Amino acid sequence: MASIRKEFRVATPIDKVWDALADFHAVHTKLARGFVVDSQPEEDGAVRAITFANGMKARERKVTVDPGTKRVVYAIQDSPNFTFYVGSAQLFEDQGGTLFVWQVDLLPDAMAAPVSNMMDAGLEAMRATVS
Repeated sequence: MASIRKEFRVATPIDKVWDALADFHAVHTKLARGFVVDSQPEEDGAVRAITFANGMKARERKVTVDPGTKRVVYAIQDSPNFTFYVGSAQLFEDQGGTLFVWQVDLLPDAMAAPVSNMMDAGLEAMRATVS
């Protein structure tokens, strides 16, 4: 199983970044503007149908939104590209700012390089959006 970890730091206080990360259905406006261009809630809010700037679409199920650990976990479901995909993002205080850690575990391993490239683009969008 491929495991990808990315992180970035911003001077923004952790509570402000958490507000953006925890709003599961506002990923396109509050967290990753320009990387995710649309997010529509499905299944009573448990799933979001998102569209990326490159046209790719995904259905992500909310697994955990934990304000105590400032961690969000989601899983992609019903994808022809993945047999398994779980992502998590967690925030840590960092000298008055925030350390943002994003991890994805996925199968098949062959999807690791394209996902890593998309995550790089996502990190840049998130850094710009929450700064």
